[in-house]
Amino acid sequence: MNTMDIHQILKKLPHRYPILLVDRVLELDKGKRILALKNVSINEPYFVGHFPRRPVMPGVLMLEAMAQAAALLSFASLDTELDDDSVYYFAGIDNARFKRPVEPGDQLHLDVTLDRMKAGILKFSGKGLVGGETAVEAQLLCTMRKIA
Repeated sequence: MNTMDIHQILKKLPHRYPILLVDRVLELDKGKRILALKNVSINEPYFVGHFPRRPVMPGVLMLEAMAQAAALLSFASLDTELDDDSVYYFAGIDNARFKRPVEPGDQLHLDVTLDRMKAGILKFSGKGLVGGETAVEAQLLCTMRKIA
């Protein structure tokens, strides 16, 4: 099992503030599973408008956080890294469900399992949990592609 701090994550993911949504990797079992952490802070830019009287993390950003955790699992599992000529994309999202709001002060635990690798497409099952309670769940399809 591996862990990663923010400095190691910054070396692996191309994302930067305000779209970098993984703060720490708590567990990484190559080829199988990752457990990562997103600390949700009132200082995040989307809370200004989502929503002024009741700040809630947008569902699409919860899915993006899971996809970033999935990317870290992919790179470890494939023993690869992104270079300037490649990008890691969402290829699909299935069965997304939002079970509870994620609010400032919450810690969103991103529990993502690699289900299948086939023809360059990786399929994951993911959950985002707050205090052990499911906030979001989905199946994610991701792929790495060379860019011109």
